[in-house]
Amino acid sequence: MRAYWTLVRRELAGFFLSSSGYIIIAAALFLMGYSFVVILVMLQKPTPMPVTELFYNTPFFWLILLLTTPVITMRLFAQEKFTGTFETLMTTPVSDVQVVAAKFSAALLFYILTWLPLVGCLLVVRHFTNEPGALDGGVVGSTFLGIVLLGALFVSLGCCASALTRSQAIAAMISLGFGASVFLLGYLAFRLPAQDTWQTQVLSCFDLFEQMRDFARGVVDTRPVVMLVSLTLFFLFLTLRVVESRRWK
Repeated sequence: MRAYWTLVRRELAGFFLSSSGYIIIAAALFLMGYSFVVILVMLQKPTPMPVTELFYNTPFFWLILLLTTPVITMRLFAQEKFTGTFETLMTTPVSDVQVVAAKFSAALLFYILTWLPLVGCLLVVRHFTNEPGALDGGVVGSTFLGIVLLGALFVSLGCCASALTRSQAIAAMISLGFGASVFLLGYLAFRLPAQDTWQTQVLSCFDLFEQMRDFARGVVDTRPVVMLVSLTLFFLFLTLRVVESRRWK
C-alpha cells in the first residue's frame, strides 16, 4: 500500500506542478459559475425543482464532464511513454495493478477537486434565495455521488485511451471519442420510447441522462450504481491488459 500511495501523490503532484491542472480547474469553475448565473435567472420564477436538478438541466454539466476528463487523463500513461520514464517506472518494485490503480485514483481525486466549487455555487444560490431549506444535504450528497460515479467511468475511459498511445493529444482525442460514444448511447436510450423488448431494456441500462437526473433529485438507485461501477472496473481491466501487453512484445 505504501507504493500505491506514493504513486498517487506523485501523480497528483504532476497536476499541480504543470499549468494544465490550474487551467482545468479554472475552466470548470468558469462553466459552473456561468451555469449558476443562468440558474439565478431561472429562480426569478417559482420552481418545484431542487437547485441541483436545475444545474443538471443546463448543458454545462455534460460539457464539464466530457471536456475535462480527457484533459485530466491524457498525460497519465502517454506522457511517461513519450519521455521514456514508463519503462523505468515498471522496473521498480510495484505491480501493474498498483500503477493502474494509482493513476486512476489520482485522476479521479483531481476530477473531484474540480467539482468542489459546486458546493460554493449552491451556497450562493441559497443565500440569494433567502431560503435555508432550498439546499437539502441529502440531495447534494446524492448529486455528488452521481458526479463521482459518472466521473469514474469517464476517467477509466481516459486511462484506457492514454495507455494505448505515446501522444497526449491522441490520447485526449481517443478519450473524447470514447466519452462521446457513451454519451450518445445514453442519449439514444433516453430518447427511445419505452418498450417491452429485451433490446430496449438492455439499452435502458445505459440511460445516463435519467440516472443522473435521479441523483440530482436525491434518488439513489442501486442499479445505476452497480452498472457504473461495473463499467469502470471493466475499462480499468482493459487498461491493465494494455499495460501488461508490453511483456508480449
